[in-house]
Formats: sequence, C-alpha cells, structure tokens
Amino acid sequence: MPSLLSLALLASQASAHGLVRKPATRQPGTATEAACGKTMVKFYKDDGTSYPEALLRANPRGLTDGYDAKKCNLWLCKGYQFADNAANVQSYKPGDVIDMEVYIRIPHRGYANVSVVDTASNTVIGTPLVAWPQDYAASANPPADQTKFSVKVPELGGKCTTAGECVIQWYWLGQGQTYESCIDFTVSAAAEESGHGHPMHKIRGQSWA
Repeated sequence: MPSLLSLALLASQASAHGLVRKPATRQPGTATEAACGKTMVKFYKDDGTSYPEALLRANPRGLTDGYDAKKCNLWLCKGYQFADNAANVQSYKPGDVIDMEVYIRIPHRGYANVSVVDTASNTVIGTPLVAWPQDYAASANPPADQTKFSVKVPELGGKCTTAGECVIQWYWLGQGQTYESCIDFTVSAAAEESGHGHPMHKIRGQSWA
C-alpha cells in the first residue's frame, strides 16, 4: 500500500484541477457546442475541473468537430458561452458582498485572482477584487481563505448593466495550467449613476509580485 508521502508526491506531480462552486457559474450547453464543438463540451462535462491546456493536449490534431477559435475563446470562461447561461444571471449593486466557494480537487502552487472581466475584450475592469500573488493552492489542504472568501462588487462606472457584458471571473494559473470559472451578473443602471469607474487593463499571464 503506498505511503502518505508517496501519495503526496504523486499529487504534486499531477495536473491541478479546480472550479468555483458558489455562486453558480457558466456551464457548457448547446451554444458552447455550436461555438467550440462536441469534443470540447464532452471533455468538460466529463471533468468540469479540468483546463484548456489539457483539452488541447488531449486533441493534438485539433478540435475539428465544429470548433471556431474566435467564437469559442477557450481563454475566457474556458469557452463556455453566455447563451447557455442567460437564465442564470446574478443581479448586484455596488458594495454588495458576494460569498464565494472554490473547489480545489488537485492543488498546485500558483497565483490567482477574482476580477470583473469585460467579455467583449477579455480585459479586467479596474483591479482584482481579491488576489493571491503566490502560493495559491500550494498544499494538499489550501488555507480556508483561498477556498471560502468574499468579494465586494465595485463601482463600475456604468459598465456591466447588460447581461453577458461582464463576468466575475475566478482565475488560477497553477504551473502553466489555466483555470477559470465565470459568474454572469449585471449591475443596475440606477445603482451605477454615481459610479466613477476604473480603467481596463490586461492581467492574463501576469504573476502578481
């Protein structure tokens, strides 16, 4: 029977896996299949905690059954499409506190953040709502504040009033493996009338120092 040490070593060598359990996040359906193909949808329905790099590695000849790179965009919400999730849009106002729960199935040291993302450009609006610059999910039992935490909805300067325009995205990069879970939401226009907004900037692939 393998020792605890050997099991821990095997876990450290395996691919990481994780997703957001709460609030409800985007899931793949017929719209995702139309944009990304049947292979991609089956891959994630078999294991929703997996990641795009593993999907592409498992299909070295490419995703040839309906995959459209531009429409799919594997690097935004793993390619999951808003049309499959239009009935599950959260309504928030600036200052609302959102309780989040993350499931880390296989830990891997990395960095992570939760941000509001403009889905048209895949850019972050303002700065992350919370960020872990290093050592995110670095142990078999990640600290509680990495898996159960809260974020506050910021002032968005009139953005994110239309469903599908924005998501709150949990983003974890663990040793070259990209994990994303997206929460569709809107902020009412009335609540945003006095907002000041923030500039947008890219943060994909950036290590928070």
